[in-house]
Amino acid sequence: MHTGETITQFISKEQRRISGASGDFTALLNDVVTACKYISSAVNQGALVGVLGTASSENIQGETQKELDIISNDIFLKSNEWAGHLAGMASEEMDDVYEIPSEYPKGKYLMLFDPLDGSSNIDVNLSVGSIFSILHCPSGVTDPKAKDFLQPGTKQVCAGFALYGPSTMLVLTTGNGVSGFTLDQNVGEFLLTHPNMKIPADTQEFAINMSNQRFWEAPMQRYIDECLAGTTGARDKDFNMRWVASMVAEVYRILTRGGIFMYPADTKDPSKAGKLRLMYEANPMGFIVEQAGGLCSTGRERILEIQPEGLHQRIPVILGSQNEVERVISYHRDA
Repeated sequence: MHTGETITQFISKEQRRISGASGDFTALLNDVVTACKYISSAVNQGALVGVLGTASSENIQGETQKELDIISNDIFLKSNEWAGHLAGMASEEMDDVYEIPSEYPKGKYLMLFDPLDGSSNIDVNLSVGSIFSILHCPSGVTDPKAKDFLQPGTKQVCAGFALYGPSTMLVLTTGNGVSGFTLDQNVGEFLLTHPNMKIPADTQEFAINMSNQRFWEAPMQRYIDECLAGTTGARDKDFNMRWVASMVAEVYRILTRGGIFMYPADTKDPSKAGKLRLMYEANPMGFIVEQAGGLCSTGRERILEIQPEGLHQRIPVILGSQNEVERVISYHRDA
């Protein structure tokens, strides 16, 4: 049972811990929450309001966009551009930085977001979500460019994601642990239902796209071979595999019961260093996972310490329960 504490109350309490806080950050997060409510409504109505299907466009990565990708992106922009909290925004669905319209005041924060993660699941009615990351705008910058967003994940002020599943969840960290909120549709508020979320250090569950196995590097081949061997192999325990093709759903499962999620480096497309985007997916999820006691790595380095080189940079991602991620890192080190 929840305590009745709303996400607005929770955020306000968090802000009071910060000396001299102005309330600006609380107001910004309230706008993000509003965007997630709108997107949740659009996702839930689906075919009833004609928002399913593929749009006649591609995003910057050359991926075919869904109708709801475009709708969700517009909701995030319109919900957050007007209030004077942000100096600029960047989206996985847009080529370049989104400038705050001149008729609105500008603030001291930057926001990056993936408006609808896992959108390939939309038309088959599986879980999708939104991911966001908030940074400080560099001092003295009033017209931020792409380079101003290229801050390592350790500089994040806040990260979170919404999960549009059987119930709509919002998971949030401001660097003081991880909390989960459930949208009560009857009152239209997110209520605190999962305080102080922690990832178990051990797990017997892994998530990976096995169709890419032939393209993986040797350390990943070794790890998965051992998992599949179960009690007959070197690990002497059986593993279960999960794959939802939605990062928000995978990470939420790990937050609630442990596990390891992997989208490793592979040779399928040599022009890409990885599948997932550093700024819109890996950094915010890495921040959340580490705050819940897990680890997040490329296999070779801590993701949050990577200096970004571009808004749409891709990297390998391995995250989840500490002991399993450490094992994968050690295999890369051995190789």
